Amino acid sequence: MEKFIEGLPKAELHLHIEGSLEPELLFAIAQRNNIELKYDSVEDLRKAYNFDCLQDFLDIYYQGAGVLLKEQDFYDLTWAYLEKCSAQNVRHTEIMFDPQTHTERGVSFDTVINGIYKATQDAYKEWGITSFLIMSYLRHLSEEEAFKTLEQSLPHKDKIKAVGLDSSEKGNPPSKFKKVFEASSKEGYIPVAHAGEEGDADYIWEAIELLGIKRIDHGNNALQDKKLIEEIKSRDLALTVCPLSNLALKVVSDLKQHPLKKMLDLGLKATVNSDDPAYFGGQVNKNFIEIQEALGLTKEDLFELAKNSFSYSLLDDETKKKYISELEDYFEAKK
Repeated sequence: MEKFIEGLPKAELHLHIEGSLEPELLFAIAQRNNIELKYDSVEDLRKAYNFDCLQDFLDIYYQGAGVLLKEQDFYDLTWAYLEKCSAQNVRHTEIMFDPQTHTERGVSFDTVINGIYKATQDAYKEWGITSFLIMSYLRHLSEEEAFKTLEQSLPHKDKIKAVGLDSSEKGNPPSKFKKVFEASSKEGYIPVAHAGEEGDADYIWEAIELLGIKRIDHGNNALQDKKLIEEIKSRDLALTVCPLSNLALKVVSDLKQHPLKKMLDLGLKATVNSDDPAYFGGQVNKNFIEIQEALGLTKEDLFELAKNSFSYSLLDDETKKKYISELEDYFEAKK
């Protein structure tokens, strides 16, 4: 099964680029920028990656992002992730980035996006991996701050496909960002949002009805509400599920209790993703491998998950067909 997963053509739809910053690269960039870290070594830093909840993780995540100052830093960060994609047969990726994490520290929006975008263009030339960027608003900040970010993004509209909503979910419902999502959609950005990771099913309802999202990031708690399950199906919305993230942040206590199989059985369009792989113990293939083992997923299940990742990407129909055809050929050869 591991070999089958490793060769499976797939897309990754839920990945925070700042969360892909491995300790080794973090230390290297900190040294390059003369930033002193409070950890003595890579091993010391890794030990800190032990979380009890989403906020525990976010505290260290924002510390790690603090080493990123120059365009080259963002380029190196993104290149390192895309290099891992090439080794895992990830054919397409939709990369979330958090401008406010950096602009709040005095790093310009231009610096952030230019470094990330250049790496995606070079990775396409090198490996043929297609990428889109999703600009995420931080939900623990105000809607007014999100509007500033939207304004800063406008000169770079050609580089940004969608807007998202992430960071601390509890106490920061989607309704808080209704106006900025309306304005973002008017600018041509496709709306997606984190909902139902720690927040309950009401947060998902709000994201669907008030923000008009085209895809649900996480969405675990959709299973609390039968009416919501039917609504998600009728709107044909996919869920970007992140198994190892859910385990690391105690959303589930054991992968054997993970709702992914139940989602598929209910007819929901789930996908498998790594979220913040440097912090949660694994890239996308590791997520596939561990959830397959925990839930006894079949090759047919894995094929469905990979197909969903292309079908519910933000790619145009022709490119989706190309990738799905490649996936079908692989599946037929390996059944």
